[in-house]
Amino acid sequence: MRRVNRTAVLLLLIIISFLFLLFQLFSYRKYVSQRGPHILSRTGHLTASDVQWQTVKRFVWLAQRFGLPLFLADPPALTLLSQDALLQRDRQVHQPHCSFLCSGRPITAFALHANQWKYDPGFLLAAEQKGFDFLELRGEDPRLASLDTLSGEDIPLHLLLRLHGYIIQVVFLYERSGNYLWHGPLRLRANMDRSFAPFRLLDYGRHAGAYNRPELILTVLDGLDVRIPRNVSRFLSEQRHARFLECRYRDARNFLQLYPDDSSPDSLIFRHKVKSLLHLASRTLSQLDIPFWISSGTCLGWFRQCSVISYSRDVDIGVFIVDFRSDIIAAFRNAGLSLKHKFGKLEDSLELSFLSDDVKLDIFFFYEDGDVVWNGGTQAKSGKKFKYVFPRFSLCWTELLELKVRVPCETLDYVTANYGSSWSVPVRVWDWKSSPSNVQENGVWPPAEWEELIQVY
Repeated sequence: MRRVNRTAVLLLLIIISFLFLLFQLFSYRKYVSQRGPHILSRTGHLTASDVQWQTVKRFVWLAQRFGLPLFLADPPALTLLSQDALLQRDRQVHQPHCSFLCSGRPITAFALHANQWKYDPGFLLAAEQKGFDFLELRGEDPRLASLDTLSGEDIPLHLLLRLHGYIIQVVFLYERSGNYLWHGPLRLRANMDRSFAPFRLLDYGRHAGAYNRPELILTVLDGLDVRIPRNVSRFLSEQRHARFLECRYRDARNFLQLYPDDSSPDSLIFRHKVKSLLHLASRTLSQLDIPFWISSGTCLGWFRQCSVISYSRDVDIGVFIVDFRSDIIAAFRNAGLSLKHKFGKLEDSLELSFLSDDVKLDIFFFYEDGDVVWNGGTQAKSGKKFKYVFPRFSLCWTELLELKVRVPCETLDYVTANYGSSWSVPVRVWDWKSSPSNVQENGVWPPAEWEELIQVY
């Protein structure tokens, strides 16, 4: 028998090994790397996170192909980006290919600046070809609404894409005149499929929302190039308190038909001064990280007529006493305002009033007491104290005079408490000690403390 050439045998083994490696590479590309939910877990079965990750991966690839600069806006996924959550996630993760985008919920939310969305049938067609079903939710554009034209153009508000039971939500963010971003509510029309998605689980759409413009960075999450807010914690905080109330344009128009607005030069100048003062107050309190809302007559003017009450002659805002900062007076003085009076003390009935030109800014500090909140008032000449009681309320965003400001979400209850059931009827003669429906006498400041508690400048 002829001796086998060792070199030939070695060559044959090398060829066989090479072919085996090629076969493995082919199998990997076919069953693992291709787009679609084909990754197998260690047990050889698809897991929920496998399917969700491949759904997100397929969507991100489509967005990149069509040049859509989406950013991740999903609260559970963004929460995992905090350092503490990262450490905890590292200890618990069992699917290393999907540590962040697979949050255990069947939804992943992205946001898109609407001016960067050009309705491209090609994108939706490509999504269909990749297996996605989609549902587009549209609504009226509030930026085009006014007291004369009560309906705006129909615009896309939300886009839902579904694949293998998982939902991708795209939230469209629109620029508003107050230099902020807004998204609309998600409302299903009568002919829409209400079983398309678990709508109650959506983090966006129960109501409209308002956001400051986030700075975005590009990063890699679970192997995918994804944009995220640079300051994740700030964005999540905004998301939790983003609820937005639109001005009631129809009711305002009806009000102004009954009570025409004052268009005299003095009233126009007053509105301009109020706008400047309100913008200045917002900047000053924002620098101090003090949240505020429009209160009293300023709130009534927004709620009743989408504007300011021309004969009110002042600007009223509210601040919870827990948000008080000792440098607030110095901050307003540095901003060019003069202190007009300071009543009360931190523990009881604190009130500050500043003057800009001939327009007054009143800051009322609110105290929590069981089921109600209240702010105080002081009569300088007698030392009498008064209390104005309101039902508890939460805060929402709105727009007034091209400024994003807070208002009580339960605005009707707030206004009714202050002005009674006849709040819709203008009252030009107003006594702050007796006219409000919710005013109560609250004792008298001790004369020995007047010098400290009743300061008028």
